[in-house]
Amino acid sequence: MIDYIFFEAALRDQFVAFAAQHSVPCLLRDDPMGLVVEVPEDLPEGLADKLEDFYAVLEREQEKMSLAEGELHRLAGFGFKLPDGQARLVPVAANMANRLLENFTLEEIQGLLNAVARYALEPPNEHLCKLLAEQLAQNKD
Repeated sequence: MIDYIFFEAALRDQFVAFAAQHSVPCLLRDDPMGLVVEVPEDLPEGLADKLEDFYAVLEREQEKMSLAEGELHRLAGFGFKLPDGQARLVPVAANMANRLLENFTLEEIQGLLNAVARYALEPPNEHLCKLLAEQLAQNKD
C-alpha cells in the first residue's frame, strides 16, 4: 500500500473522492502524524501519476492553509514496512522531504526505509561485500 498523509479532513476527503472517480480503492486510518489514506501499490503508472499530481495540489493547499493559520513548521512523513509487515511512518521536516523527492521517487525512498528497518531488526550474518554481490546478481536477472 502507498500512504498519503493529510492534516485536514477536508483535503483528505477531496483526495478520496478523486481516487473514487478513478476507481481506486482507499483505506482510511488515523495516525499520530495525521490522517492517512492508503491506496494499492499496483496501480497502472498513469493512474498512479494522476494521484501523485492531485496529492501535490492538495499539499500546496495544505501549505496555504498552514501559513494562513500562522504555522511556521511543517512535517512530512514517509511510510515503510517492518519485516513483520507492520506499517510505520517516519516524520521528516518538509524541506528535507522535498529535497529527497527531488532526487528519488517515493518508491525508492520507501524501499530504502524498508531495507533500513529490515537490516536494523534482522541484521544479516553476512559481510557487506557478499550482500552487495548477491543484490547485483539479483538485479541482473
